[in-house]
Amino acid sequence: MDPVTARLRALLAPLIAAVDTATVARLGLGVMLVFAGVHKLLAPAAWSVYVTDWLAPWLVVSPRLFMLANGPPEVLVGSLLLADRYVAPATAVAAVSLPVTVLYLAVVAAMDGRFVDVLIRDVGLAALAWVVLLDALGAE
Repeated sequence: MDPVTARLRALLAPLIAAVDTATVARLGLGVMLVFAGVHKLLAPAAWSVYVTDWLAPWLVVSPRLFMLANGPPEVLVGSLLLADRYVAPATAVAAVSLPVTVLYLAVVAAMDGRFVDVLIRDVGLAALAWVVLLDALGAE
């Protein structure tokens, strides 16, 4: 073990012993999904900017209504994670939707350089969703 890791381990030993990292990951993902879902319901226009001109015609509804429709499922999935109920199925939704979002953002970034900051963040969120899902499946 390298000396920096050894020192960190020594400093954080009480926290390491007391914290269940799987719970922290599940709660973090749940809070993010609830906040995002609520914000989509309160400010759908702020999220509509992520619908590009070439994607909008493919949507059955307006970008604003699309965001409003995405809010409740995100709140539901996040709430299930926070309540520690139906964790595997709820996280499976996030583990599918976040990589799809990453793929979309990667296409937009490659085409016109937009949303790279959101793409970078969502790569981490997609990985977090998969960690929570795999943990939930392993625990059952």
